[in-house]
Amino acid sequence: MSVVSLDKHLRDAKIDHDLRHVIGIIARSAKYVHNAMQTGDLGLAGTSNMYGEAQLALDVLSNRIFVKELEDSHLTSCLASEEMEEICKIPPEKQGKYAVVFDPLDGSSLVNANLSIGSIFGIYETDKILGKKGDDQVASLVIVYGPRVTLLYTVKSGVHEFILNAVGEFILTQENIKVEKDAKNFAPGNLRATATEKKYAKLVQSWMDEKYTLRYSGGMVPDINHILMKGQGIFTYPGYEDAPRGKLRLLYECAPMALLMEQAGGRATDGDKRILDIEIEKLDQRTPIFIGSENEVKKVEKILS
Repeated sequence: MSVVSLDKHLRDAKIDHDLRHVIGIIARSAKYVHNAMQTGDLGLAGTSNMYGEAQLALDVLSNRIFVKELEDSHLTSCLASEEMEEICKIPPEKQGKYAVVFDPLDGSSLVNANLSIGSIFGIYETDKILGKKGDDQVASLVIVYGPRVTLLYTVKSGVHEFILNAVGEFILTQENIKVEKDAKNFAPGNLRATATEKKYAKLVQSWMDEKYTLRYSGGMVPDINHILMKGQGIFTYPGYEDAPRGKLRLLYECAPMALLMEQAGGRATDGDKRILDIEIEKLDQRTPIFIGSENEVKKVEKILS
């Protein structure tokens, strides 16, 4: 079997030249982030992000790497990151046509525990992000930094996985990943919410009664990656008393993940509305999310309604 690189896969799929290069830049930058993770400072940076959360030195460095590489590419119009307070507008002399939004290091607090974490990206062909919907994305990607470094991407023609090999190249491992309609695994975020959210408590109890297997790492990237790799499952993060719209951000986390999941045959909603139909009104917009096997997400919607 011949080895297929990420670049060859994109070329063979006849992806737009500039989009192919944006994806390639993200993949290359992820290698720098992975190296920093292995050798760099894992302590606090002494700063906070736009949400008041303490930033790890690794968060700050990862963000800097992705911003610098994308800004210098002459392919992007603007950048938005969970670690930045404002949209980064690219100077006119460097401007391209793609807006890139990202969480540079989702789950970074798990690094010290040596658990898998990741980077999440959504790509839009626009110079304005606000007012768009997740459905307007032309591509989304997730990089998983675990025992292996893997990259999954979609350009709305299926989901494909690549592994970083020993010589530093992303090589195709799976094409057209599919998620079954029914689930056997569940990854319930924020179980504390069951104390006040009775419908969520009923939902979690139903999974235990039906003897589903618990697969929850505390990180969105590894848990949703698990669903995609195993071909079934559900990940949830509800709204709750102190945060009615939940914790996770629509722009940086939920919309890119929803696009990947739908392209694999799964489903993603806020309990009522399709995630990809929600308009992006502000950078820090949050949303509950229920994502994974189609029939399981429909079951969630029925219980929560």
